[in-house]
Amino acid sequence: MPVVFSCGNCSTIHLVKGSAVIVGAGIGGLAAGRALRAVGWQVDILERAEGLPRTGTALGMWPEAIAALDALGLGEQVRRRAVLQRGAEFLRPDGRTFARVTPQEAAYLISRPALHELLHDGTLESAVAWNSPVVDLDTLPAADLVVGADGINSQVRHFVARRFSPPRPLGTVAYRGTVPGSVRSVTETWGSGLLFGITPQDSGTTNWFACVRDDVLAEHDLKIDIRNLLERLYGGWHPAVTNVLAKVDPDQVDRRPLYDLAPLRSFVRDRTVVLGDAAHAMAPSAGRGACEALVDAVELANSLGSADSVAEGLRDFDARRRLAAQRVVRMSRQMNRLSTARRFTRARNVAMGAVARLI
Repeated sequence: MPVVFSCGNCSTIHLVKGSAVIVGAGIGGLAAGRALRAVGWQVDILERAEGLPRTGTALGMWPEAIAALDALGLGEQVRRRAVLQRGAEFLRPDGRTFARVTPQEAAYLISRPALHELLHDGTLESAVAWNSPVVDLDTLPAADLVVGADGINSQVRHFVARRFSPPRPLGTVAYRGTVPGSVRSVTETWGSGLLFGITPQDSGTTNWFACVRDDVLAEHDLKIDIRNLLERLYGGWHPAVTNVLAKVDPDQVDRRPLYDLAPLRSFVRDRTVVLGDAAHAMAPSAGRGACEALVDAVELANSLGSADSVAEGLRDFDARRRLAAQRVVRMSRQMNRLSTARRFTRARNVAMGAVARLI
């Protein structure tokens, strides 16, 4: 990924400067705010929430995301706070390993609140207007650029797409949370229509996530306590899973159906652009959603910072990012289907093991 600026020591000549309104102060919105300010833009961010998130599970920062964070002047802070992770094991429900993945470059695991805090502090504290939902784009303040970073249910995306562009259901539900105590490695256990993941997290806690197909959930009483439901689904699995389940606080579990987005023909319309989940929301199966939002933010600033006009810069951003991000959406969708398959699971595991040996 090309990086043409560093927020800590910006020396590039930036041809286009102006004012930008960013809708959404999530990871993509805050990163875009920092990146645009670094290339000389005036930035205002509108966010419907009351403030920064206080809870959230671990996010994997892959090498391209770390490069983007370096460009934002935050790479070293993330490295210090995050947990370094050099690989993952994939297990059967009985605990036997069927695949090990050890990529050449390590990833870093950092909690969502910690990453939000780093993106927000210092540069953007005065730029964010909290409690500011945007329901009508005509009410936005006048600006040279509008950035839609308002998530999977983006209002800005409908304008860019020139039609209503709803999320696509993936047919799975995710349960996520953290529990006390720490683990040293990343594991995913794949069953029939079920997945359970465990990872380290900064602050010495353990991050966990479960993914369940809709047709599996339909076989259970969803009115029961979440922990009881999880124990019915995963109670017969290996001890690493059941030990985590024993610590789960049902009131602290995040439950949400999973969706992604059909590919947009463009991320740009006039002087409006979408990025992150607003542009290419994806299944969490590849752990790339936050990474792609960070890359979007840096590439948007790169494109605008080297263009003669906003229109030229946005065209360049669309050319750099749209097809690349949409490939990750497709890969993540396929991984979601594979990891929660109900049939041919033995063949799936053998194939996954063979692929892992090539990585």
